[in-house]
Amino acid sequence: MKLISIITLPIIVLFIIIYGSIKKVDIYDSFVKGAKEGLVTSFNIFPYMISMVFAINIFTKSNFLNFIFKPIEPILNNINLSSSIFPLIFLRPISGNGSLVILNNILAINPDNLTSLLASTIQGSTDTTIYILTLYFGSVGIKKIRHALKAGLFADLMGAIFAFFIVYILFS
Repeated sequence: MKLISIITLPIIVLFIIIYGSIKKVDIYDSFVKGAKEGLVTSFNIFPYMISMVFAINIFTKSNFLNFIFKPIEPILNNINLSSSIFPLIFLRPISGNGSLVILNNILAINPDNLTSLLASTIQGSTDTTIYILTLYFGSVGIKKIRHALKAGLFADLMGAIFAFFIVYILFS
């Protein structure tokens, strides 16, 4: 397996060079053109990325979600859960790194309890929908994201709901 991982990239590069030579493509100029386009794309994405990082940092440092979900803690204790799962559910569509911080905090308390299993399952079954829409749609100038936002958030909600069911079926 280690040998395969070592030789895969050189084989791909060699294939591209041979294929480009057969098709009589100027490989170096094509590479430079692609690198220029990648650099332009990076500069287009940069302002959106900075604004998302700034907004996420404000949101996570405020502890607003912990404050909101503290009142339902007694109900969740009856089913062996912690209210710390809800900030993960709400932050996951916004930020992958922010939700990883919450997941890390949950796992640091007790990695083998039901809340940790559920948090790990939610982390794997949902996506960073708002981040993706803001960053990628914004960088290419797409302004009408209404349907994509609804579909993405619905998929995240279904991922979280089914994570609850799967974890309870398998682990409780």
